[in-house]
Amino acid sequence: MTPSPASATPYEVLGVASSATDDELRRAYRRLARETHPDLGGSASAFRALQVAWEQIGTPEARAAYDRRRPTSTGHASTGSGAGGSSAWSASAGSATGWAPPRESNRTDSKPRARVHGHPGGANRERYLDLMREWVGRGVPLDDPYDERLVRTAPPEIRHVLADALAEEATVATVTELGIGFTIWSDVDAGTEGKLDHIVLGPSGLFAVQSSDWGSEVSLQRGELVGRGIPEHEQPVRDLTRQARAVRRDTRVSFTHQLIVVPDDDFAAALEPVGRGRRSGTFVLRRSLLPQVLRHGPDLSDRSTISDVFEIRDRLQQTVRFV
Repeated sequence: MTPSPASATPYEVLGVASSATDDELRRAYRRLARETHPDLGGSASAFRALQVAWEQIGTPEARAAYDRRRPTSTGHASTGSGAGGSSAWSASAGSATGWAPPRESNRTDSKPRARVHGHPGGANRERYLDLMREWVGRGVPLDDPYDERLVRTAPPEIRHVLADALAEEATVATVTELGIGFTIWSDVDAGTEGKLDHIVLGPSGLFAVQSSDWGSEVSLQRGELVGRGIPEHEQPVRDLTRQARAVRRDTRVSFTHQLIVVPDDDFAAALEPVGRGRRSGTFVLRRSLLPQVLRHGPDLSDRSTISDVFEIRDRLQQTVRFV
C-alpha cells in the first residue's frame, strides 16, 4: 500500500535537512533514540518511526538509494525549507502512486449504489494543485503533480492537503458501496467556517463527517484530537462542530452524530466518543469501521431508524450549497 502523502519523510523524522552530512544524521539519530526509547520514557510509536527512517537513510548506500527516488532540484525543493526558490523538477520518469484523481470505472455489476452529490475531494485537489504550482515555481514544467518523488519533497502543509483529498475520496467510496439506502453530499459550503467534508444520510441517522489524514498517530486529549502531524492552527473536533453548526443553520436540519474518520493505523481505539460517553454525539473512528457505524449508529448494536429520511433528503437537496 502506498503510504500517506502526509506521513513524514525520513529526514523530517530525524529533524534534519536533506542536505545534512552523514555525521549530522548519526548525531540526530542517537539523540532521538535516547528521547524516544520506551525504556527511557519515550513513545513506542515514535521510536518505531525513528527506526524505519534510519533504515531508509542511515547508511550511505541506503541514503543514496532513497535520494535517487527523489527529484533533482535546487533551492527549497532540495532542503524542504518551504516556499521560495526555484525547482528543477521534471517528471519525465514519473512513478504511479494511486494519488491521482480517481477515474470513472466501467461497472460490470448491477448493484445499486448510494447517491453521491458534490465533488468529493475536489476543493482540496484544487488547493493542492495551486499550492504545488506556486511551490515549484510558475512556468516550471509540472508533468505529473502526483509523482511520489515530487510530493515527498513538498512542504508538509502541501502534502497534508493532498492526504485530506484522498481521505475524502476514500469515505465516499465506502459510502457508495453501502447501497441505495444512503445519500452523501461532499464539499458542502459551511460559510465562514469553510467546508463540511460530507453529509451522510442513511436509515440510522444523519451524519456530519470529517475525513482526515495527518500522516501520524492521533489521540483524544481533553475533548480534542492531538498528534504530531496536526498543524497548530487545526482543532479537528471544534472545527467539525462549527462547520456542522453552520450547515445546520442553512439547512435547518439537525445531525444525529458527528464523525471524524482517520486511517486505521493512526488511531489506537477503533471507535472513541469525544467527551462524556457515547451520548456526546461526536466520535473518532477508524476508516474500516465506518460502514458499520453508518448502518447501525455509533453503538453498533442500535438498529433504530429515522422515519423522515425522504423529507430530510428533499430538504438537503434544496438547501445544500457546495464549495
